[in-house]
Amino acid sequence: MSDDDQVPVTGGIREKLVARKQEWARDGRLLTGTTGDPDRDRLPPGQRLVKDWPVLDLGAEPNVTPEKFRLDVDGAVENRLSLRLDEFMALPQSESVSDMHCVTQWSRYDNRWKGVSARALVEIVRPKPEAKHVVFHSWDGYTTNIRLDQFDQPDVFLVHEWEGKPITREHGGPVRMLVPRLYLWKSAKWLRRIEFTISDHPGFWEVRGYHNNADPWLEERYG
Repeated sequence: MSDDDQVPVTGGIREKLVARKQEWARDGRLLTGTTGDPDRDRLPPGQRLVKDWPVLDLGAEPNVTPEKFRLDVDGAVENRLSLRLDEFMALPQSESVSDMHCVTQWSRYDNRWKGVSARALVEIVRPKPEAKHVVFHSWDGYTTNIRLDQFDQPDVFLVHEWEGKPITREHGGPVRMLVPRLYLWKSAKWLRRIEFTISDHPGFWEVRGYHNNADPWLEERYG
């Protein structure tokens, strides 16, 4: 990250928290050993419903102001983008309703979102034929990875509103990813860059024992 990308950050990485979650991966904590079917079972195995939206992060919250915001979309694409917040808001906007599922066992139903659909972005940047993966980069240095076919889905969005209001800083505002078919760690907060890649690049949690695919109905919590 260049000097131009520096933003104020509250707190710092909580190393003990990271170490504890790595222990969960090693011990297989929270696993039920069952699988579900998303066409039949709305609630994935081992999950419990909540009505609030728990705040979960690594301890460092970047303060990305509208003036500082920048989103780059690059890598193996025909048309690279570098967008200010007003330019991002000028892209085609859509609304969506979806559930979200966190690997720490909570799920929340019927979340109302507004943002730019992944498919609209794909149409603009036109990934090259050899592009097979996508890496999300956050303002706090966090990364996570998914396959291009997982990104290019009708329910995947770059969101800036939740329940009719701007997404707050603690939940990853001004813009975060939303990949509702996967555990929530794949939905990167404080989105700074979307990189289309030829090869896979496991991210922060994936290299610390968490599953590369993260399907909640297959209970892919750990790899």
